Amino acid sequence: MRLADDKRQNTQLVLAFLTEDTGEARRAVKEGTESCAAKHGTESPAIGEQLMEEVCERENCKQALARVKANKGSAGVDGMTVQQLPEYLKQHWPAIREQLLSGTYKPQPVKRVEIPKPDGGVRKLGIPTVLDRFIQQAVMQVLQRRWDRTFSEHSYGFRPGRSAHQAVEQAQKYIAEGYRWCVDLDLEKFFDRVSHDKLMAKIAERVNDKRLLRLIRAFLTAGVMENGLVSPVDEGTPQGGPLSPLLSNIVLDEYDQELERRGLRFVRYADDSNIYVRSRRAGERVMESITRFITAKLKLKVNQQKSAVARPWARKFLGFSFTNAGVPKRRIAPKAVDRFQERVRELTSRTRGVSMERMTEELNRYLRGWIGYFGKCQTPSVLQSLEEWVRRRLRSVIWKQWKRGTVRFAELVKRGVGKDLAAKTAGSAHGPWRLANSPALTIALPNVYFASLGIPRLTGGR
Repeated sequence: MRLADDKRQNTQLVLAFLTEDTGEARRAVKEGTESCAAKHGTESPAIGEQLMEEVCERENCKQALARVKANKGSAGVDGMTVQQLPEYLKQHWPAIREQLLSGTYKPQPVKRVEIPKPDGGVRKLGIPTVLDRFIQQAVMQVLQRRWDRTFSEHSYGFRPGRSAHQAVEQAQKYIAEGYRWCVDLDLEKFFDRVSHDKLMAKIAERVNDKRLLRLIRAFLTAGVMENGLVSPVDEGTPQGGPLSPLLSNIVLDEYDQELERRGLRFVRYADDSNIYVRSRRAGERVMESITRFITAKLKLKVNQQKSAVARPWARKFLGFSFTNAGVPKRRIAPKAVDRFQERVRELTSRTRGVSMERMTEELNRYLRGWIGYFGKCQTPSVLQSLEEWVRRRLRSVIWKQWKRGTVRFAELVKRGVGKDLAAKTAGSAHGPWRLANSPALTIALPNVYFASLGIPRLTGGR
């Protein structure tokens, strides 16, 4: 009977992988783990011994595949792309499923990728193969729908129905309530220093399925491939895989519980956490005692150089800061503004050698993503200033592209500038940046021109 059921499920899954992006698959992408959490909301936090069967269950796998396809991402060490994954699963899923159920599946090493951090240095990512990302996603969904509802209300990172904006808004409420000192804690290289033994012990408190425990440890210790060589890993949860964010929340749940036990007001998003108190003295006491707890209990290290007890408006949290007012307002942190301008300069650099069409396409994509996040600020004057700066930057770029005085004169006249003003501007010795704000270029390249290129308004206007 069991053999027949297994065979039936294998067949069903292969058929599922044969199915292209149906409405059902698209809904799976949209719903993600949220639908899973709702479906299993009445279950006990304790996890039974048949958990691996649930990981391999048809609907769970369909959802995992849809999510991996939606997230895209680069290939791992084996070179397989996201586009190739469905076909691979059609052919090999029965064997992979058997390995998972027997506890013999071996993940491949992750590919080391380094990306620059906004504040200098690099962030090390470990990119699993697309097959391992699929399996990690399937595991994550099963664990998250049971674990998530037991996490702290003060934890906002990588959780269904929660966001960075909600975390920032909660911090803002604390400040408005009079908690106008901030204990800003920075965990030094958190993702690289998580103790595997401590993490696995925490997971084993609720997971009885030894196959799943072995699989999670195998993902943690799969190693890192760099320059063709595989290095072993004995600590850390490499950023880049679907499972890592959930594992980080499991590790830091003990931290959340400790802060709640002490009755502290705090907000945490992944390894970014701020505690809000009423005085500097209270903040210094909290900083000292919580640092001891993190070091002794969590076996992690607090970065003393980046941590501080300070006013909230002197610190940044998730790219935002706050105004120093009776009713604080959300504002964009200065460093986030600097990164915005730096990125726009990169995208509009003349040395890139790309067409204006491609430049505006890439710029539009970046601006829309940026607005989607920072458009939540409550200081519109900053957005207005940045919007004007972007248009001035583009006018400068176009002026450089026109190059010669004769071309510049002709373009200005063609765009409605009087001949005298056009001649004066075209023959000017001033540089592109200064001329970008001149009457002639404002007439020739008005705001409506940039709107016609699809450049979005940062202020939300038309």
